[in-house]
Amino acid sequence: MAEHCFEPRVKKETGCVPKAMNNKAAMAPSPWGVVGLCMLFNVIDGLDAMAMAFTGGSVSAEWGLSATQLGMLLSASLVGMACGSFISPRADRYGRRPLLLAGLSLSGVSMLLSFCSPNHQVLMLLRMLTGVGTGAVLVGANVLAHEYTGAHRRSLAIALQSLAFALGVSLGGLLAHLFNEWLGWRYVFLAGGVATLAAVAAGALWLRESPEFLALDRQARLRPSRGVEYRQLFAPGQWQLTASLALALLLLMFGYYFVMSWTPTLMLHNGFSEKQGSTGGLLLGLGGMLGALLVGLAANRAGGRQLLLGLLLLNAVVMTLLVPASRVSLLAIPVGFGAGLSLNGAIAALFILAPQAFFTAIRTSGVGLVLATGRLGAILSPAIAGVLLDASWSTQELFGFFASSQLLAALLVWWGCRRPLSVPA
Repeated sequence: MAEHCFEPRVKKETGCVPKAMNNKAAMAPSPWGVVGLCMLFNVIDGLDAMAMAFTGGSVSAEWGLSATQLGMLLSASLVGMACGSFISPRADRYGRRPLLLAGLSLSGVSMLLSFCSPNHQVLMLLRMLTGVGTGAVLVGANVLAHEYTGAHRRSLAIALQSLAFALGVSLGGLLAHLFNEWLGWRYVFLAGGVATLAAVAAGALWLRESPEFLALDRQARLRPSRGVEYRQLFAPGQWQLTASLALALLLLMFGYYFVMSWTPTLMLHNGFSEKQGSTGGLLLGLGGMLGALLVGLAANRAGGRQLLLGLLLLNAVVMTLLVPASRVSLLAIPVGFGAGLSLNGAIAALFILAPQAFFTAIRTSGVGLVLATGRLGAILSPAIAGVLLDASWSTQELFGFFASSQLLAALLVWWGCRRPLSVPA
């Protein structure tokens, strides 16, 4: 079946669907109820994933860490997120719901244990485990939201997941602002762990499996083996789209996690207070929520590919302006807000496109591969920034370097979608 690049689809599964399956579908929650639960999971994911970014200054001061050591600590959860994205394709065999609940449980327990970390090595290990859970949840929530909503609402449903993640980032900044000064950085992790386990309870009570997956599961004998599924991701007519999305997300995450992970700490290094650093992170998160929402509302009308290209180019401009704008009070707030808007908007646009690029039997495998590749950029970003800082790079040179990654990502998106592509039926 020939399908055009990034067009919303409604695929019809072949074969008879038993009456029991219809009963399960009838008992399932409303599509927007599921989208709301997935948003809750992404809020928790954002808080858990970025907790280290907002507590990095306090942790570094307590344990006397170098910039390289702090960069490795910031990257630990991102390594775990890549592993979680690679594990998540098992949801194509066992279901989206078990993946989500297992990922949330792992994140919650490791966040609680982080509260008791005796040194940065133990905290690094726990951050990696937290990342495994959050990486699995990100894939599962996006795929489940895609499969529970109709073609005309999918762009908004996926964009709302990015909005929720940005909300979680903002909550992380707010918690850091409150706890770093009054109670200490450990309480940010304690609060995150409690919230995550509460989300596990909500999911266990109200989350149901995707009807699209259940229909496919009845035909398990017709599904290809794991090796065949991955080969289909790189089949003729498919490989160019798979590769361009994966590499573009790698570069997008390379820039995003530099800005999100290092901006609060770099503000401290440039003479700002810890309160101002947390405020800067909060502005990035608030801008990100608006960016994700605007992309979700505009994607069906403007086209996801065009939005993504424009936002990637805007990222390069805004990232270059962040440092000089931070020194001018009238510019600092709008530029910081704009950086969050464009970065999160670009991620929302790419997340909208990714599930549309793969059919049901390999959708989680495809989205998992794209997100796992993106995590490689996220892993490298904070660590490379730490090494460059230790090598005496200026803050402006760092932002200019990472801005160039957004230009290359735009080139990859243009290359991967120049013409309609065929996807195996």
